[in-house]
Amino acid sequence: MRSDLFSADQMAQHGKMTAASHRLAVEPAPDQLLDRLAENEAALTRVCNLLTAAVTAKRRITPAGEWLLDNFYLIEEQIRTAKRHLPKGYSLELPRLASKSSLGHPRVYDIAIEIIAHGDGRVDAESLSRFVTAYQSVNALKLGELWAIPIMLRLAIIENLRRVSSRIALEWFERDLADSWADRMTEVAEKDPKSLILVISDMARSNPPMVSPFVAELARRLQGRGPALALPLTWIDQRLTELGLTIERLVQSENQHQASDQVSISNCIGSLRVLGAMDWREFVETMSVVEQILLEDPSGAYGKMDFVTRDRYRHATERIAKKCGLTEQEVATRVVALARVGTVTESAAGADDRARHVGFYLIDKGLPKLAQVVG
Repeated sequence: MRSDLFSADQMAQHGKMTAASHRLAVEPAPDQLLDRLAENEAALTRVCNLLTAAVTAKRRITPAGEWLLDNFYLIEEQIRTAKRHLPKGYSLELPRLASKSSLGHPRVYDIAIEIIAHGDGRVDAESLSRFVTAYQSVNALKLGELWAIPIMLRLAIIENLRRVSSRIALEWFERDLADSWADRMTEVAEKDPKSLILVISDMARSNPPMVSPFVAELARRLQGRGPALALPLTWIDQRLTELGLTIERLVQSENQHQASDQVSISNCIGSLRVLGAMDWREFVETMSVVEQILLEDPSGAYGKMDFVTRDRYRHATERIAKKCGLTEQEVATRVVALARVGTVTESAAGADDRARHVGFYLIDKGLPKLAQVVG
């Protein structure tokens, strides 16, 4: 899931490209998000249980593993929040994608995945807003999709945490294998140095993985511990030479991987906190295409109303669009057009000034007239 990291400008450009690539499915698809969330929760729990057992056994874990353990309570809390805000069937009402890689996924979930992937788990208000704004310059999102962005970002972050934690677990087993051999060799070197060659032979026959976690951990445990314990490292060095590698290169690679994983985990944890602190009502209003259209209300009343009333009007637009088959922005545009006609009529004939207000057609006596216009 980790991809090239983008700046805010690059994120905006990627938003346009993502919108252009999206093709919506016509046929309904099963809701997969809750099942995937359950799988991710189980995987994260297994990894944290593994790391907890390692710490209890006084085995070393990586900084990324420590971050994961220290903040697992927050991850569990966010999973509970995701379940609460993602009731069964919720995502079925959202537009879904037809492409093979994202088949059946809600469009807004794919948007969240792209944002998380190109931010290495990091979300901030600026890059999020620029991505969504750029996306909507190509394809407008529905009101329900805008409200779904916070929960979809949580799901994408949990997905990313599962990806990194799975790698942490795999590499822990490789390091633990190195620790087991190092323990055995250290004990033999102290008690019966002549038998060390037999242990090295046993390790060679076991064909240990020549990967950076194993090699780096074995080198950390054995380097500088005397000439006897240099022998297994000499064998490792010979094996690596056959592969065109060196101990030093794999140690450097392992350090980079551990630092990268720590950044990914810390970004994800920080982003979960950011999501909880963001003003999503303001975000939705700022991003809503329908909101921008309704603000053209000829009476000027809409923009002076409180959030609850404006939200009521937006949801009325959403409901009408579902019934008549038009887009939400098409409905909003026709409502404003009717209000403008009402303004002209009132000026000419002294009609009810409510006809100048968009709400008259969305929730009041002008609703039948809007029904005639939208069909």
